[in-house]
Amino acid sequence: MRAKRRLGQNFLVDPNIQRKIVQAVEPGPEDAIIEVGPGQGALTDHLARTGARLLAIELDPDLAAELQRRYEQHDRVQVVHHDILDWDPIRLDAPGGLKVVGNIPYNITSPILFRLLEWRPAPERIIIMVQQEVADRILASPGQKAYGALTVGVQAQADAQRLFTVGRNAFRPVPAVESTVLRIRPRHDARPGTGDPLRALTRAAFGMRRKQLQKILRSSPEYRLDQPAAERVLRELGLRPQDRPESLDPETFVRLAAALERLR
Repeated sequence: MRAKRRLGQNFLVDPNIQRKIVQAVEPGPEDAIIEVGPGQGALTDHLARTGARLLAIELDPDLAAELQRRYEQHDRVQVVHHDILDWDPIRLDAPGGLKVVGNIPYNITSPILFRLLEWRPAPERIIIMVQQEVADRILASPGQKAYGALTVGVQAQADAQRLFTVGRNAFRPVPAVESTVLRIRPRHDARPGTGDPLRALTRAAFGMRRKQLQKILRSSPEYRLDQPAAERVLRELGLRPQDRPESLDPETFVRLAAALERLR
């Protein structure tokens, strides 16, 4: 079956990489595992053999139907045709905890990651393969060129670690980029200043990343604070009006987002 480029599909065909990804999940018979975008079932086949309870969520109707036929006699594997962005984990009974694994389509990496981090209960771990450039952005530090909204959005809600790099020849069709497998451990507390308030702030801040914080809070349509209000909220957090977005660590962004939310 040919990959549908409109869905960003590049199928992982290297069995050694497949096994390494499944080993990173550390599946056990008591685990509930969600596979995001199983495609042709490269990881699904390995996961099914572990004895874990597996739910594979596939957007492509043809691929979903093919996998449903393959696993129709497997009582520990369920394949559903659905968009992961609209799926609610409350539908899954997972008393022993939840793990997520997937080769995330390059064109919708950020929305899927943020959706997974919003799930409650939060997954115990997320093992995902993403474009190497995206991994660099997720793992960046303040002051680095790659540091931005995606960095803050993930690091404010989870601990992320690079596991290994995957060369482009491990896929068919061969993509134009290298990939990276990450382990992400979401934090289980939904703190004020995360979620929508944090995303609103990082969109505004990194959309004008060369501007000073005071000017961003005054000119952004999201806030439009007057100068005294902008200076006051920054001063209360120990920030200077001339500070710039790339100098703030994720925790400071969370505190600033919570403070701005209280002003509404």
